[in-house]
Amino acid sequence: MKQAVKGLNRRLGQGWSRVQPSFLPFADAATPQLPLGRLLRLSLFQVSVGMAVVLLNGTLNRVMIVELGVPAWLVSLMVALPLLFAPFRALIGFRSDHHRSVLGWRRVPFIWMGTLLQFGGLAIMPFALIILSGDTHGPLWVGPASAALAFLLVGAGLHTAQTAGLALATDLAPEASRPRVVALLYVTLLLGMVFSSVVFGLVLQDFTQVRLIQVIQGAAVVTMVFNVLALWKQEPRNPALTDPRQERPGFRDGWRTLMAQGRCKRFLLAVGLGTAAFSMQDILLEPYGAEILQLSVANTTTLTAILAGGTLLGLALAARLMTRGADVHRLAAFGALIGVAAFSAVVMSEPFESVLLFRLGTAAIGFGGGLFAVGTLTAAMSLDSGAHNGLALGAWGAVQATAAGIAIAVGGALRDAVNGLVAQGLFDAALSNPSAGYMVVYHLEIALLFATLVVIGPLVRGRREFTAPPSTGLGLAEFPG
Repeated sequence: MKQAVKGLNRRLGQGWSRVQPSFLPFADAATPQLPLGRLLRLSLFQVSVGMAVVLLNGTLNRVMIVELGVPAWLVSLMVALPLLFAPFRALIGFRSDHHRSVLGWRRVPFIWMGTLLQFGGLAIMPFALIILSGDTHGPLWVGPASAALAFLLVGAGLHTAQTAGLALATDLAPEASRPRVVALLYVTLLLGMVFSSVVFGLVLQDFTQVRLIQVIQGAAVVTMVFNVLALWKQEPRNPALTDPRQERPGFRDGWRTLMAQGRCKRFLLAVGLGTAAFSMQDILLEPYGAEILQLSVANTTTLTAILAGGTLLGLALAARLMTRGADVHRLAAFGALIGVAAFSAVVMSEPFESVLLFRLGTAAIGFGGGLFAVGTLTAAMSLDSGAHNGLALGAWGAVQATAAGIAIAVGGALRDAVNGLVAQGLFDAALSNPSAGYMVVYHLEIALLFATLVVIGPLVRGRREFTAPPSTGLGLAEFPG
């Protein structure tokens, strides 16, 4: 029996060895310097990031508003709080570029500290939320303060670990394979979001406060395990590079050097505008489907999967175009243009009372957002090389996350403010309906996307440095399209 099993394993191995590696998913992202197994293990930090994003922006968003009875404006504020640390991503990346350590690690200490912060925030979060809901005999300020601390810890850990993790991936991946590595990391992030949203939905189907505690603290444990596996034996030790006796340049000098690269300021402005345009509807899409189109809870839950599916298609197209030498700024502009059509479809779904048009618009939002995000991240990876990868990626992440946080907070507040004015009868009858607040937000997002196209236009016409190198064969570029 044992010999038969060995023979079967040998024949299966020989059969798989005859399959072209280019037909395997993500095979074109692997290189001899960064094999596929090691790359997939490194991408686990994106899974923990995706899980935290779903927990904060999706699961807890609903739980706090519906089950715990927290006001919507306070929920928007709490969801946006983790992004207060977003502006520090550039500093985090710069510090990881020039970290002093006798152990010879630059990125690992930052990933580890980010993991500890994220774990601590998730560990205390369920109790803070219960106090926030009013289930306490203490002062009223304790609930908001404790919840704010939990959200801030998660945000600080998430931004620190992701910035250092992306910088480490850039260090390990050869320049020719970086576009495919970017696509793989985004796919891993999306898969983590989709899988965790399904798991959270199933586990919290019969909601109790005890179940909520178990889910959030379980997420804390999974975050710790995944991030430790991701960083284990990834970064080569180089004590000469991290020698404490070496002089470390100042952050201002490094920032000036980065800003001196061509049209970097224009690029970061385009990143901020485009990210705000795609993010403002993050906490409004599902309520819009429920309140305006009368969708059930099950139907609104599928919107996350539809959005993620559209983003995956965007990643597939982005990888295909980048491996053929497409200009990444043009790719990002194409994503913004698709976003204009997507939000227009969402707006028109209300007068036409078309659920199909709403779902198509949701998928197109994900598709355009995926193209824009991958295009701008690939451009950021080429902003600098060598010892300053962390600063370049940190600048991109700081602008993106800050813009997303501000947009989420503004989107929720703007919807509530407009609907409040409608309830007071300050608008004409044509505008006095529950969709008025949502329509203002969606039209503002369309305007921001047009502004993004205006800003990014000169980069498309005049810059070719960020063009991804061509690649041959099939692989991620053909997956899953």
